[in-house]
Amino acid sequence: MAAEPQPKALTRKPLLLNKVEGSQEVVNMAAIVPKEDGVISVSEDRTVRVWLKRDSGQYWPSIYHAMPSPCSCMSFNPETRRLSIGLDNGTISEFILSEDYNKMTLVKSYQAHQSRVIMILFVLEMEWVLSTGQDKHFTWHCSESGQRLGGYRTSAGACGLQFDVETRHVFVGDHSGQVTILKLEQESCSLVTTFKGHTGGVTALCWDPIQRVLFSGSSDHSIIMWDIGGRKGTAIELQGHNDKIQSLSYAHHTRQLISCGADGGIVVWNMDVERQETPEWLDSDSCQKCDQPFFWNFKQMWDSKKIGLRQHHCRKCGKAVCGKCSSKRSSIPLMGFEFEVRVCDSCHESITDEERAPTATFHDSKHNIVHVHFDATRGWLLTSGTDKVIKLWDMTPVVS
Repeated sequence: MAAEPQPKALTRKPLLLNKVEGSQEVVNMAAIVPKEDGVISVSEDRTVRVWLKRDSGQYWPSIYHAMPSPCSCMSFNPETRRLSIGLDNGTISEFILSEDYNKMTLVKSYQAHQSRVIMILFVLEMEWVLSTGQDKHFTWHCSESGQRLGGYRTSAGACGLQFDVETRHVFVGDHSGQVTILKLEQESCSLVTTFKGHTGGVTALCWDPIQRVLFSGSSDHSIIMWDIGGRKGTAIELQGHNDKIQSLSYAHHTRQLISCGADGGIVVWNMDVERQETPEWLDSDSCQKCDQPFFWNFKQMWDSKKIGLRQHHCRKCGKAVCGKCSSKRSSIPLMGFEFEVRVCDSCHESITDEERAPTATFHDSKHNIVHVHFDATRGWLLTSGTDKVIKLWDMTPVVS
């Protein structure tokens, strides 16, 4: 569903702290170094760089390391300073960074996939390295030995990868729009379930282990919140982007979701409100308000001598209605519709001003976002764009 014009953002907005420039190609992933004024980046130009802030206020590389293949993804663990890098040729290389972040030492490299590594995730508690590739495989390796522990073939390449340490469940979101939940053991895995709610491919996943909720972002511009822990199958839809979702981050302490789109849009969602599921769209051969036949209902058209009408659906009640009975538009933030959508006339009259109050704020990063990293301890957000620039934002004015 294409998004309509967004509401105006509130006056509070992210503060641009700095820009990191110098990469020759797109920075596919980057991470803020906790407790340091530093950034780690991996790029399509085959370089791994560690940028540290100098006295001048600018970020300069303290490490510049060339890899044998374009760097597609990375995972950094601050506690161990272990940096896991996925490459275009399917290799995963693991490094240890020095305490002063001026040196990186290769620990091991291994062939994890037959083609480009899409996502990588290091799990310290299990000493596992989880990854997905364009070869349509999810794999996990022992980070100590580099030995492959197991794998699972997905229905398509997967851009979404999250892990729950408590239950050893891994969530894999793929380009077909499907999310797969697997239960991992030391050397085997079992399929728990699969579910699908997007009309486009899954482009990002975010897991909240406290509320036990999974967020999925998609190329269809939407976000779905799946209540995994509640076991009721509740799925809440959020509509607020005009392009595909590139990244999702969750601020646990404030219960806010940060979503970023390819068009540069940053949306901060208040998830501390009682949200409602969007209704299922009802099927009907005639308008469920005025009983006018729809254009495929030849019998009623002939009997009533009326021209068939096009079918629409009210986003609030889900009824099948004609254009005349759904001429109004309204935002329904508690249902995830932050912009105005089609509603039937009776639902439009029932929506109060309080129900139209926004539950999200909208901001423009002014570059087409490729990747995002959120440092919850400082409230900093890193965005990497197609313009080869990394931007650092202070999100505390809006995430608080």
